[in-house]
Amino acid sequence: MMLILLLLIIIFLLGMEKINFSGGEPFLHQRGEFLGEMVRYCKQELQLPSVSIVSNGSMIKEKWFQSYGEYLDILAVSCDSFDEDTNRTIGRAQGRKSHIENLQKVRDWCREYKVAFKINSVINTFNVHEDMTEHITALNPVRWKVFQCLLIEGENTGGNSLREAEKFVITEQDFQDFLDRHKSIECLVPESNQKMRDSYLILDEYMRFLDCRAGRKDPSKSILDVGVQEAIQFSGFDEKMFLKRGGKYVWSKADMKLEW
Repeated sequence: MMLILLLLIIIFLLGMEKINFSGGEPFLHQRGEFLGEMVRYCKQELQLPSVSIVSNGSMIKEKWFQSYGEYLDILAVSCDSFDEDTNRTIGRAQGRKSHIENLQKVRDWCREYKVAFKINSVINTFNVHEDMTEHITALNPVRWKVFQCLLIEGENTGGNSLREAEKFVITEQDFQDFLDRHKSIECLVPESNQKMRDSYLILDEYMRFLDCRAGRKDPSKSILDVGVQEAIQFSGFDEKMFLKRGGKYVWSKADMKLEW
């Protein structure tokens, strides 16, 4: 852990304002305790304006909020459908748990422990015709990120990939039709394949930046070996697209003026 904390300090000194922990499932390791300590350190010691997490919500417990909720600005929970059969088809099923009921429970904890609640949805072949307006309105997230299903070689397409996502891919028009159906939802933030691919700074578990410009995640050398400033040159990061997709927003819960 000390090495990770040192790296966080180095990146912070180079100007980091926001950090987002995602995975995989970030609550998997040590049932979220390790993650919680990272969140606490980033907010309490580094005093970052924004600390956020993306999770599928399946392993989050109220005890975690009691210990670490005050240090977390935004919790984004992945929800691709409000139909349980569709969730099973997509692969979002949580055993015997209801993904939708669990989403509501996590949303209630966010409200109780003063964490801004966000929803991430990947739009694909199996949910593209769904109307989620009623459910999203009821859950009332601060942001609803709506992604067009993106193929990444070696991750969800290609011979060595962990899963095959070709059957999930939709057209640009299909994606636009989904957005048009939900245009009344003010918190909706759309991300097409074009906006998504190069507009994130991603560090993997080996502290390598991942360049997605070629349709795959090409790693840089580790910042442990060459430092941040050299490694980031191979990140493929497009700052203009980052700003165009709305990557800079009010991301500190202290500035959101939310009614808890």
